[in-house]
Amino acid sequence: MYEGGFLGLDNIGVFDRSAALPTGGHLEQSDATAWMTLFSQNMLQMALELSLHDPDYEQRVLSYLNKFMATAAAMQDISDEHRDMWDEEDGFFYNVLRFPDGHSTRLKIRSLVGLLPLCAVTVVEKSTLDKLPQVAEFFENLVKRRSQLTAHIFCPIKSGVEDRRLLAIVDEKKLRQILTRMLDEQEFLSPHGIRSLSKYHQEHPYEFHWNGQTFTADYQPGESTTGMFGGNSNWRGPVWIPVNILIIRALLALYAYYGENFRIECPTGSGKQCNLFQIARMIAVRLLHIFLPDEYGRRSVFGGTEKFQTDPHWRDYLLFYEYFHGEDGSGLGASHQTGWTGVMAALLSIFGSLEEEELAELGMQEIPAILAGNNGT
Repeated sequence: MYEGGFLGLDNIGVFDRSAALPTGGHLEQSDATAWMTLFSQNMLQMALELSLHDPDYEQRVLSYLNKFMATAAAMQDISDEHRDMWDEEDGFFYNVLRFPDGHSTRLKIRSLVGLLPLCAVTVVEKSTLDKLPQVAEFFENLVKRRSQLTAHIFCPIKSGVEDRRLLAIVDEKKLRQILTRMLDEQEFLSPHGIRSLSKYHQEHPYEFHWNGQTFTADYQPGESTTGMFGGNSNWRGPVWIPVNILIIRALLALYAYYGENFRIECPTGSGKQCNLFQIARMIAVRLLHIFLPDEYGRRSVFGGTEKFQTDPHWRDYLLFYEYFHGEDGSGLGASHQTGWTGVMAALLSIFGSLEEEELAELGMQEIPAILAGNNGT
């Protein structure tokens, strides 16, 4: 799960990750490691909840805390400059290609591979730890004992707003560096959400040369132009709703921890400073504009399909496409991906009911109540 295989991002890199590498060796994958870090956080959250009812689960909390710290720190192992997935100069995470002889190189493609570590964030409420004093004590002692790990990640016992704790791969400095790229309209931020690959690669394709072959990754905002994975899916530029939802969730969690103490220019270069809640809402609004009619009554989702744009029998019946064009927002791929594109409905519920002051006060625990429809608003 950490070093190769099919991850669901299809053609996002230069190599087919479901096949053997042409170079031999293996990939140390930023996105796979971020997934496993978030998995550890999710399991820790469940163990915390179960511990409130059954103390047998308390040891699981510490087990998954340890797994989280070890996995997160492994992404930023400064003992080997070229093994480290974090590139300090670029301020971004990359996959690392490890050759059979042990030497390695970063594959410097600006893609969701470098944004997914941002998504591996979880907030632990003070009220939860107060109900589990022994867990809270062991939690703090474990973090202090494993200081060699926490030296490379955000410290899990550092207090935030309302004395919350934050589990995260990135510290504040790295967070700012990643967001600066993500919120750049010439890179990831499109009018319709976060692109899966930076627009930078439209003019600057990434190339990897090996044994007379050239492997390329370039910006493709619409349908795939490569035959990789059958050519029927594209992660080299389009907007994918599930990952945008993960990014929004992460920004809300980070706001619950940092509150007004963290503001950053958004969009990059605009001169406008925003907090993380405002950035999350801005991305949600851009996603929603895929489906909303503009001043001419046309919806981005339908692109140039005139029957859907103008026919009164069709124009108000929305389709939940698999992914969306990185420039014009038109729907691409399967047209009935209600399993993940339909989660857009959650954004309507969250941002229609939740104010930033409420999130700062009540934390992420308020969001499930909103989605269940019993928040009282």
